[in-house]
Amino acid sequence: MTHALLVLLLSVGLTRPSDAAPSGEVRARLRALEGLLDEEDYAGARIAWEELHAQHPEASEALEFLGGRIAFGEGRYGQAVELLEAAGGDERPGSYLRLARDTLAVTKDDHRAESEHFVFLYPPGKDAVLAPWALEALEAQRAALLDDLGFAPPGKVRVEVVNDAAELARASTLSKKEIDATGTIAICKFNKLIVTSPKAVLKGYDWLDTLAHEYTHLVVTQKGHNSVPIWLQEALAKYLESRWRGPAGRALPPSSRALLAERVKHNTLIPFAKMHPSMAKLPSWQDAATAFAEVFFAAEYLDREHGRKALRGIVEAMGTGASDQQAVEGVTGHGFAAFERGWMAYLRAQPVPRTPAAGAEKLVLRDPKAVAAAPQPKGREIGFQDFADVEEPAVRRYAHLGEVFRERGRFGAAAEEFGHAHGLVGSKYESVANKYALALFAIRRVDEAEKVLQATLEAHPSSAATQVHLGRIYLSRGDWRRARDAYRAAIAQDPFDPEIHLALLRAAEALQDAPLSERVRSAASVLTGLPSERLEALVRRFPGPEADLSNVELPAAQPDPTKSAPAPTHRTAPPTN
Repeated sequence: MTHALLVLLLSVGLTRPSDAAPSGEVRARLRALEGLLDEEDYAGARIAWEELHAQHPEASEALEFLGGRIAFGEGRYGQAVELLEAAGGDERPGSYLRLARDTLAVTKDDHRAESEHFVFLYPPGKDAVLAPWALEALEAQRAALLDDLGFAPPGKVRVEVVNDAAELARASTLSKKEIDATGTIAICKFNKLIVTSPKAVLKGYDWLDTLAHEYTHLVVTQKGHNSVPIWLQEALAKYLESRWRGPAGRALPPSSRALLAERVKHNTLIPFAKMHPSMAKLPSWQDAATAFAEVFFAAEYLDREHGRKALRGIVEAMGTGASDQQAVEGVTGHGFAAFERGWMAYLRAQPVPRTPAAGAEKLVLRDPKAVAAAPQPKGREIGFQDFADVEEPAVRRYAHLGEVFRERGRFGAAAEEFGHAHGLVGSKYESVANKYALALFAIRRVDEAEKVLQATLEAHPSSAATQVHLGRIYLSRGDWRRARDAYRAAIAQDPFDPEIHLALLRAAEALQDAPLSERVRSAASVLTGLPSERLEALVRRFPGPEADLSNVELPAAQPDPTKSAPAPTHRTAPPTN
C-alpha cells in the first residue's frame, strides 16, 4: 500500500455518520480497490470506486486519491490532477500528482487517431505519418496475441508518442539517467504504451516492433494480474514482438546473439534476480541487451519444447496465484532447476553469427543543439562521418578513398576501393556495405549490388538504408512488389525519409494499390510540404525498369520544431508493474 493512501485511510471514519459502515469495512474495500489498480485492472477499479463513492462518501480523501489514479490510468490527466490535489497529494518526484502534472504538460497538444481497439496520440508535426502504420501493426499484434495467449485488454488501448528521452522520463517513473544508461526507448505502464518518436533517433529504430513489444507487456500484465516477474515478462514480450508481421522469434538481431555468445563464453550472464525491478535499471545498455537475449531464448526454449500453449499456461497459472517457478514446473512437468539446465544448454548450443554486426545495439539520439552549432557545408561534403564506427585502419582508409571517388562521380574507382574494404570485413559495417552497393549500382553491376545488400540484411536486419537501396534496385527492374516490401520494411525503421514514401507511392500506383497510395501520398505531403500536384510530378520522375535511381534529387524532409536531448540509446522495455 502506498504511504499516501495509508495516511488517508487513518482518517477514514472519523467524521462519518453514526449509521455508516464500520471503519474496518471501508478500509478493506479501499485496500481491495487499490489492489485492482496495482493489478492494472482499471475497468474493475472504476466499478469498485463508483460503488464505494456512492455508499461511503465520508471516505472522500482516500476516494479522491484513488479516483485520481483511475483518471490517470484512463488518460484523463486534467481530472487526475484535480482529484490528487483535492486528496492532498504532494509533488515530490515519483508521486502520482507530479506524474499527472508532467504527463498533462507533455501530452496537452497531442493529436489523435483511432482504430477499432487503439487510440494513438502524437505531438503536432510530422509524427502524424506514424499513425496509420502504428494502428495497423497494433491491430495485427492484438489479433496474434489473442490467438497465442487467449486475451486482449478491454476497451481501446491508449498509445502515446513522446518527442524524446526527456519527455519519456517526465511521463514515466524512470529517471533520465536510467533511460540514458540502458537506452530505454518505450514503456508499458499505467494502462498505456509510451513510445519515443523515431525522429529522436539519428537513424531511426524498430519502432513498430517496439509498439508490439510494449503491447505484449500490457496483455501479459493484465492476463497475469501483474504477477509475472520481469524476466518472464521480457521473455514473452521479446519473443512475441514479431507476431504482428509473422512468426514469433524474429526480433532478436545478430548483434544480440553475438553479444550473448561472448557473455556465455566468459560466464557473465545476468541472473534473473538482477533483472528485477526493470531492465531499464541495469548498469549499461550491454547488460540490458544481454538480459533481453537471455530471456528471449528462455521463451523460445519453452515454445519449442512444449508449444505455444506452455507460454499461455504460464501466464494463466500466475494469474491465479502460482509463482513463476510453480507455473513453469506446471507446464513442463519438471522442476524449475531442470528447466534452467535445459535453457542453459539451449543457450550454449546457439550458433554465433557469421559476421557480427558492429554497433547495432547502440543507437544515437539526435542532438539539435550540436546540429545548429555546426558550420554549414559549402556545396557537397564528403561523408567520412559515415565510417566513424569502423575500427580497422585499413578498412577505414579504403572506405574514405572510395567515398572520395564516389562523391566525384568516379563510380568504377569507388567500387574498387569499397570492394577492398568490404572484402576485409564483409557485412560487419552497414555503412561500408551500403556504399559499396551504391557504387556497384551506379556502374550497372546491379546483381552484385543486390547480393551485397541481401548479405548486409543478415547482419543488420533492421537497416532502413539497406532496404531503401534494395528498393531502388527493385524499382529499376520494375519489380513493384519487392520494391513495395522493401520500402515498407524501411518505414518500420525510419518513417521520416521522404524518398521512402515517394518511392513507395511509385510502387503502390504501379500495383494499383489505392489504400497504400493514399497513405503514402499523405505522408509525403506532410514530410515535404509539397502540394499534391507537385508530388505527382516528382513521383513520375522515379524510374521504371532498367533506369538508374542512384542520383535522383529528392526534397529534404521539412524541419520539425520539437527537440531531442542527446543520449545514446537502444530500445529496452521497462517493467509494467
